[in-house]
Amino acid sequence: MFGFLKKRRRDSIRSRPFPSEWRDILLRRYSMYSRLPPEDRRELEGHIHVFLEEKQFEGCGGQEITDEVKVLIAAQACLLLLHRDTDYYPDLKTVLVYPSTYVARTHWREEQEITDRRSRARLGESWQAGAVVLAWDAALAGAADPADGQNVVLHEFAHQLDQENGMADGFPPLGGSGLLERFGRYAAWARILGNEFRQLNLALEHNLETVLRDYGAQNPAEFFAVATECFFEKPAQLKERHPALFAELKEFYRQDPLLYAPASPETNEHAA
Repeated sequence: MFGFLKKRRRDSIRSRPFPSEWRDILLRRYSMYSRLPPEDRRELEGHIHVFLEEKQFEGCGGQEITDEVKVLIAAQACLLLLHRDTDYYPDLKTVLVYPSTYVARTHWREEQEITDRRSRARLGESWQAGAVVLAWDAALAGAADPADGQNVVLHEFAHQLDQENGMADGFPPLGGSGLLERFGRYAAWARILGNEFRQLNLALEHNLETVLRDYGAQNPAEFFAVATECFFEKPAQLKERHPALFAELKEFYRQDPLLYAPASPETNEHAA
């Protein structure tokens, strides 16, 4: 009953008229929005409505939370949800936004002791405990340039997808209608992404140029997040150099970014 009521409520939210002010923000600041087919734009707008209804935004370090901040972050996060059954990042409650690169102090367990590590400058984080942290200038830059292979919002929300079945480990929920189908999906995912992860590390060891960012070599979770950025922002290069990885991500995201209209000079001008 609860699931039925939640679906009914979300259907009602998605059906709301999309504010013209929000659409203007997307047209000016998010070049990917103009490249989507009309039906995908409408779906994205509905997802933005639900996201903004269910998630809280909190400014940190003096960052003001405006409609532009909320709509641009929500649009990029919801791009990952198109064409998929989604529960809208169910563990996420709050998006924390800093004006720019922020410093995070982290801890790790070593020899049964909690040791305070040195401070680290960051552009974003995804917490399993209900929060995503973003630097606003990086989120804005990611929205403006859809082809540089770097998008902090896509990266951190890929982690959120990964964390829907536990710790981020590079294995998000893959679905499947039965046990055999699910087993096949996870086996293919493990084989293809595991091989691509090893190949990226090998390439970096030999100082070879890669289409995937170096950061993806950190661990399987970061590889999935970096591959997600590349899939949406450099799909042609990814498909040419890593066809099996491209196909696996295409099946997972149920999208083919190669079909989206190329960015036009006018779009780039609006996004500048």
